[in-house]
Amino acid sequence: MSLLPHQLELLAPARNADIGIEAINHGADAVYIGGPAFGARATAGNALADLERLIAHAHRFHSRIFITLNTILRDDELEEARRMAWQVYEAGADALIVQDMGLLQLDLPPIQLHASTQTDIRTPEKARFLQDVGFSQIVPARELDLAQIAAIRDALQPSTTIEFFVHGALCVAYSGQCFISHAHTGRSANRGDCNQACRLPYEVLDAQGRILAHEKHVLSMKDNNQSNNLRALIGAGVRSFKIEGRYKDMGYVKNITAHYRKLLDEIVEEGEFTRAASGRTTFSFTPDPDQNFNREFTDYFVQGRQIDIGAFDTPKTPGRAIGWVTQIGPAGDKWFELEVSDKTTQLHNGDGLCYYDLQKELVGIHVNRAECVHAKKGIWRIFPKDALTSFKDLRKGLEINRNRDMAWNRTLEKKSSDRRIGLWASFSETPDGFALTLTDEDGFTGHAHIAQPHQAATDAAQAEATLREQLGRFGTTIFAAHAIALQLSQPWFVPASALNQLRRDAVAALESARAQGLARLPRATPVQPPVPFPEDTLTYLANVFNHQAHDFYVKHGVKVIDAAYESKEEEGEVSLMITKHCVRFSMSLCPKQAKGVVGVKGTIKAEPLQLINGKEKLKLVFDCKPCEMHVVGKMKKSVLHQHERQMHEQPLQFYRTRPAKNKVASSADI
Repeated sequence: MSLLPHQLELLAPARNADIGIEAINHGADAVYIGGPAFGARATAGNALADLERLIAHAHRFHSRIFITLNTILRDDELEEARRMAWQVYEAGADALIVQDMGLLQLDLPPIQLHASTQTDIRTPEKARFLQDVGFSQIVPARELDLAQIAAIRDALQPSTTIEFFVHGALCVAYSGQCFISHAHTGRSANRGDCNQACRLPYEVLDAQGRILAHEKHVLSMKDNNQSNNLRALIGAGVRSFKIEGRYKDMGYVKNITAHYRKLLDEIVEEGEFTRAASGRTTFSFTPDPDQNFNREFTDYFVQGRQIDIGAFDTPKTPGRAIGWVTQIGPAGDKWFELEVSDKTTQLHNGDGLCYYDLQKELVGIHVNRAECVHAKKGIWRIFPKDALTSFKDLRKGLEINRNRDMAWNRTLEKKSSDRRIGLWASFSETPDGFALTLTDEDGFTGHAHIAQPHQAATDAAQAEATLREQLGRFGTTIFAAHAIALQLSQPWFVPASALNQLRRDAVAALESARAQGLARLPRATPVQPPVPFPEDTLTYLANVFNHQAHDFYVKHGVKVIDAAYESKEEEGEVSLMITKHCVRFSMSLCPKQAKGVVGVKGTIKAEPLQLINGKEKLKLVFDCKPCEMHVVGKMKKSVLHQHERQMHEQPLQFYRTRPAKNKVASSADI
């Protein structure tokens, strides 16, 4: 079991140990972070010593650390991955997040396993299978709606936790189902090295070659934000709320973790649920998701298909509108003026401003100096770092956004949170001195005794006040006293030095008790005999990249297994991306949208479209029955020739019959 049914877990990302520590300090119940290798983020690995430091800090609050081991692996990498799994387990890690099923064939430590989002869980059958082979926590696809998540919940045992992404950047493809990066560059998203082709601008052409969109980022999604859906997600069975962002900076992790901590605490205070870890967190700032990099927000498909989910104009952060340009400085001057809509708004040197030019492209302005010229009217004079002539379409009346607030950034560079575990203190006399017992909110106790002569107090009221003041000084610890009980036969005078030592010893004993009381998360036992996989045939979409993964699926009844796309066996035109996002729908060209519209019904068909970016051409094919879009293309010859020697030495031809050429694989194939 990972979480109890009444526990809610806030799961935050960390690029490194320092960010992970601040995630814990800002209320995370668990943190996911890359290990030394194989963590699906090519430049986000962490040394074991750093992981040990993070784990030690997290475990003080009974927060958990999950290690991402979620790339697909070559045969020659499996042993190193196995050793790394043991190393992070011995360092105290609580779970491994896994994509490659080959790992389940190895001698792994008895560490809990979580199914990565890249395992592409869209159906109750797939979810149940992963539970039955030993996963304790699973991540349904971000594209699912509430009813689909609830159907997965109904297929699982209560001991299996449903984790769901609630915030951050959205990959337009079903996770694990995008191969464009590898096809065009040889850099595999499934191996942690995506070139983010989805954020590029494209021309969209119809079947007749007509341009439907010019230089639009039609595969770029807005950022995920489920702030308004938390109760609905809980109702659907979600218990772990995951923030995206293992490449994000410290300020992002602090702010977004604090934001969801406050929202979940409001739910916890209603009494039905509890936090998954210990302590309450307070903040020296008001969390605000708009302050961090975002492409504007969407709740994606949780409440059903929405038309406005794309960030088609720009993959950059537009920020928040703050005012309008009122004056451009005379020729030769280096300033312009703007009037802020909220007169309390303060601008700062180093702020980032931006606006949309006439082509709807985002233009950024780095503020070198900002001067308030009329406080009551909210007029500010802005001196940009670059020449005014470099800012296309900057003009009077233009709306200006701010996408970097230096004052906000400086606030988050400082200590910005305080996480405390509540306790009750009981101070009593003993035959030869005094004792202090601390009992925390989880029921752990720490006891300390000090030999000290009993000296009657000359001022009873002052003696009691001094005792309470000295015993209640938990400022440098992770604890805070709810109440202090004095169990004394009469008022005693006790030196402050003795009280301080007694408190320190009791705190140390309590921390030791908490450490000893933190149990390892149990590893789920696979069902025996091995349960069958929901399908008996796997295409390249299953990402089988080593012989152990092949043998895993054979053990579970699969008859035909193709090698992963990265094995370079798929030389023809195939689906390079499968996505729930539909370009036709977003452009109001979906046949289902036209259904029943007089004069339009029957004239709009789901014909393929073409995407063009420079020399790169991709075809969009629409599978209307499951309401999905396939981005179709083939691997570049230069990529096919990469690593030829390696693939010759370690061929991955798993299939029993050669897969058909020019096949557009359906999501039903896996």
